[in-house]
Amino acid sequence: MLKHRGFPGRMPSTDYQFTIRRANPKGATPLIARERYRDRRPPDRRADTAFMKALWEHFGDQPFERGNLDGGRLSWMFGREVLAAEENFDPESYEALLIIDEAKARAAFPEAFEDI
Repeated sequence: MLKHRGFPGRMPSTDYQFTIRRANPKGATPLIARERYRDRRPPDRRADTAFMKALWEHFGDQPFERGNLDGGRLSWMFGREVLAAEENFDPESYEALLIIDEAKARAAFPEAFEDI
């Protein structure tokens, strides 16, 4: 499992996790497209924005390997702002390639791109 050095492990001053420390011996958590409802709590929304900001600052518009990025946190964006970057995508692989859909990400999380 690739560890993304320099990527924040969590949202500052919270317990919202962005990365995992070690690979799960049973396999990676499968990436699924989770529905984000309008009534999500404000702290959850801030965590999503902070995660998107970290993704954009670290990877930009280039494909990136899932590696040690938290599968649960990625699933909130998967299928919308974060897409599979390869034809034979395996949602249960730490080596799976992903890419940010910049237009959708900017529309969903404008605050994440303000200071960039």
